[in-house]
Amino acid sequence: MCGGGRSPPNREETTMHDHRRLGRELDLFDTDPLIGAGLPYWLPDGATVRHTLEEYIRAVERRAGYRHVYSPVLGKRELYEISGHWSHYSGDMFPPMDLGGEQVVLRPSLCPHHALIYRSRSHSYRELPLRMAELGGMYRSELSGVLGGLTRVRSIQLNDAHVFCTLDQVTDEAHAALDLIRRAYRALGITPSRFRLSLPGPGGKYVDAPELWQRSTALLTEVLDRSGLPYEAAEGEAAFYGPKIDVQVTDSAGRESTLSTVQVDFHQPEQFDLHYIGQDGAKHRPVMVHRSIIGSVERAVAHLVEQHGGAFPAWLAPTQMVILPVSEGESAQAEALAGRCDAIGLRAEVAGPERGTLGARVREARLVPYQAVIGAREAADDQVALRLRDGRRLEPLHAAEVLTRIGALVQDHSTELWDSGTG
Repeated sequence: MCGGGRSPPNREETTMHDHRRLGRELDLFDTDPLIGAGLPYWLPDGATVRHTLEEYIRAVERRAGYRHVYSPVLGKRELYEISGHWSHYSGDMFPPMDLGGEQVVLRPSLCPHHALIYRSRSHSYRELPLRMAELGGMYRSELSGVLGGLTRVRSIQLNDAHVFCTLDQVTDEAHAALDLIRRAYRALGITPSRFRLSLPGPGGKYVDAPELWQRSTALLTEVLDRSGLPYEAAEGEAAFYGPKIDVQVTDSAGRESTLSTVQVDFHQPEQFDLHYIGQDGAKHRPVMVHRSIIGSVERAVAHLVEQHGGAFPAWLAPTQMVILPVSEGESAQAEALAGRCDAIGLRAEVAGPERGTLGARVREARLVPYQAVIGAREAADDQVALRLRDGRRLEPLHAAEVLTRIGALVQDHSTELWDSGTG
């Protein structure tokens, strides 16, 4: 159970939570020196949060017309030389490994692989935009001094996607990607601190193609203006191949980081010689729109822990309902209710009297969204006395009604605990 003897925090209190401490207290993740710094492992409750979040994102992407792929976490050094990562980003990559007379590298990014997947088949203008998504691993050679919890890690599970489209489709696709991000944030209860237009700065870390930078910057500026969002331009924060819209969030210590991005890329389609057959029968170059709804799963979960203080939205909580039989006499009904929860996909567990008094069990489960108390009267009438995490206590309701209403809220990915409009 994702619990502990603490009251659910209010919005003001959540800013004081450090996910590195709270994540371990709630048995979400941990580390071991034999595995290594920046390489956390997920405990069962944390794995449940991660899996639920990943499945939500996959479903959102499927409904938005994305097709999912899998690609290897290794690639030949030559791949990253072509993409530009080797010349512009090798300082953040792990060293090459010699393998059969070739050098292979742990990938720092998924986009070169997706460019090759696109290139592996011929494409017509009728297929575009082609939306390709993957929840895939990538690796960054972060210095040990900056590693911490889930926010700065060396092994990253990235929610990444690339849209291959025509030039006149770019703004619509980038705008739609930004809308997906904003909708996901509402379901997750995330409030961005600001939106940033990340531009190149001085120095040689960026691709030297002024005309492409101007075109891509103009397109992203149009997207932001069309969205009506306030934003700030920041030099020196662009990717090496193009500008970005960065969605910024702030952690419990007031440190800002990027969670989600939308990028326009003319560089890699050129590098990999990508093309599609246009209506005129000739070859044309597509544009790549990079976008990530939640960025890395690790950083997203870290932010959610801090944002909610462990009191996750009901649809995301590791344990969604704890069932509390008042005495041993109601244990059979409690187990039956847990089985009914499982049948409709709700994550429930029984906390019986062997775990202490009813009051102690209620306190232990205060981060669980729903506490279903079953006494002798409730057991006789197939009812539960429902307590909500926010302190509300409802009159006894039939178990079927409780499950229907909670199931609907969870299915809708609502941040509300109860539909107060219907009682």
